Amino acid sequence: MEEPKFKRVVLKLSGEALAGDVGFGIKPPVIEEICKEIKEVHDLGVEIAIVVGGGNIWRGQVGEQMGMERAQADYMGMLATVMNALALQDVLENVGLPTRVQTSIEMRQIAEQYIRRRAVRHLEKGRVVIFAGGTGNPYFSTDTTSALRAAEINADVILMAKNNVDGVYSADPKLDADAVKFEELTHLDVIAKGLAVMDSTASSLSMDNDIPLVVFNLNEPGNIKRVVEGENIGTTVRGKK
Repeated sequence: MEEPKFKRVVLKLSGEALAGDVGFGIKPPVIEEICKEIKEVHDLGVEIAIVVGGGNIWRGQVGEQMGMERAQADYMGMLATVMNALALQDVLENVGLPTRVQTSIEMRQIAEQYIRRRAVRHLEKGRVVIFAGGTGNPYFSTDTTSALRAAEINADVILMAKNNVDGVYSADPKLDADAVKFEELTHLDVIAKGLAVMDSTASSLSMDNDIPLVVFNLNEPGNIKRVVEGENIGTTVRGKK
């Protein structure tokens, strides 16, 4: 068996990825398939950290429509990510993986508080670490959390799993038939072209810390393993030229 290309990865999952076609809540068959794929990668000896969003439970736009203060809406979104993290933890352990959930907001009854050294130690011991609660601060997305945690734990790559999109395009391929798929970009390209990959804060943080990003289609079975093994799928966004 060939050695995987990456030894330590941050897998970014959107909340919507857990909802499947329903678009809201958690769809058990979908989360089970994702967890089985994560186990396949873990069995290769890869250290896996996961950052999960909360859009399947709460979205900031709803709060905005209600006239809610932005910070309040963002804190609600952070709590939604904790719910998703606990669901992921349960299913991952059901498929045989040891896990730890670490949150940026202290809630000792259900999860560890995020401590960088402890997270790294868990990874070294073969545990899957799920980072919840975003950065713990409003105005920052879970994309930024992915870039921040990847830098802190010295991850080799961020795996950006997308729903039904197989990479980065010049425009939305569902709306523009002339949209062109990029095989490779730099974070500076993403920022300059205004491509909807990560928000600009996350892209800048990834660029400054020279962290590559692979954007791929989560809905294609086996894609997480293919990326980790070095197969050229999706779009690779390099840290620097």
